[in-house]
Amino acid sequence: MLLLLPIRTSIWPRRTPYANYVLIAINIVIFLLSYSFQRRYAYMIGGQIGHLSIRPWFFHWVLIPGYWRYWHFLSYAFLHGGVLHIVGNMFFLYLFGNNINDKLGHVRYVLFYLAGAVFSGATYTLLHWPSPVPTLGASGAVSAVIGAYFVLFPQTQITVLYWVVFLIGTFQVPALYFIGFKLIIFDNIITQFTPGVAYDAHRAGYAYGITLILFLLKVRLLSGTHYDLWGMIQQWNRRRQYREAVAAGYDPFRGVGIRRHVEAKEIPRVHLGRQGQERIEQIRHAIHDWIEQHNLHAAADLYVELMRLDPGVVLPRQHLLDIANQLASEHRAPEAVQAYEQFLTHYKLTYEYSEQVELMLGVLYSRYLHNREKAVEHLRRAVERLVDPGQKQMCRDELARLGA
Repeated sequence: MLLLLPIRTSIWPRRTPYANYVLIAINIVIFLLSYSFQRRYAYMIGGQIGHLSIRPWFFHWVLIPGYWRYWHFLSYAFLHGGVLHIVGNMFFLYLFGNNINDKLGHVRYVLFYLAGAVFSGATYTLLHWPSPVPTLGASGAVSAVIGAYFVLFPQTQITVLYWVVFLIGTFQVPALYFIGFKLIIFDNIITQFTPGVAYDAHRAGYAYGITLILFLLKVRLLSGTHYDLWGMIQQWNRRRQYREAVAAGYDPFRGVGIRRHVEAKEIPRVHLGRQGQERIEQIRHAIHDWIEQHNLHAAADLYVELMRLDPGVVLPRQHLLDIANQLASEHRAPEAVQAYEQFLTHYKLTYEYSEQVELMLGVLYSRYLHNREKAVEHLRRAVERLVDPGQKQMCRDELARLGA
């Protein structure tokens, strides 16, 4: 026996998710009114007799692919066929829906949820028409919410309860893997053995949630971050383009042949008073908060201000590297060089990919700041440790161009 149950996420909504609470409450109230705990009722469906624990008046609101009405595509999602059915759906809606409610806002979240119910119900009907077998439950809408979580918060940690025979415990796994492999692929594609489960409605809900949220992020109708799935795809694509550009010998930012002279000036360290030190601490905390909120642009701006106040302040390793990469991606070469240089000064011995930083510095010094001496210094260090043949050749070509 193996049980894997997600019980907690690593993030909490900043605002109370009232809309999600209301949806959960409505589902529970309708379940208590519609479900019979004492008897099962016989219904004639498509010439066949079926038995359900749904009270007769509420049966007219279930979705039957061969006998549907327009309102059934919404009403079916508020009916459930048993205690485990309602408990399971509402638990997952609570676990994943709170943060989606917080991200989308109350009105957009409710519309997203209801549209997910309609889409999954319509897809199920299309695939199973003219079946007389009724379907009911919020699973399609809940799957849409989980799909949205998969896109918006793929790098958050999910605490999973496991139960293997006599072993019970918990472990953490990124949402990207747990939702992608366990909830979507394993539960709804590989293992489809549980009778009475509308797997097609589940898959339709996931497809709707993932596709719609990705689209909203792409067209910027929904604010994104570097840590959502769309941001990860963009970062992967930029890295791919960078590798191809570097391997081909092109400027990874603006292309070979474009030259703009920018002077890098060393900023002297100043002695600040009490107010200055307090401002530095405020900026450090603000940078941490912005990075936690995945707003690297704001964090990079504060880093530049911090360096103006005191160039000797050093941020944590990953924070500094993220900010340096952000500055480079924004074509702010002098600031990016300062951040990368500071990174190597303090973290070169503990960072296993320091040759990549050396390569970035060599490119920036050579093609943006036109500092031959510094460019040669970093490119020589990089070429000694780089593994990728294209990158090594690019270093050699750049050194040859610089006459080194």
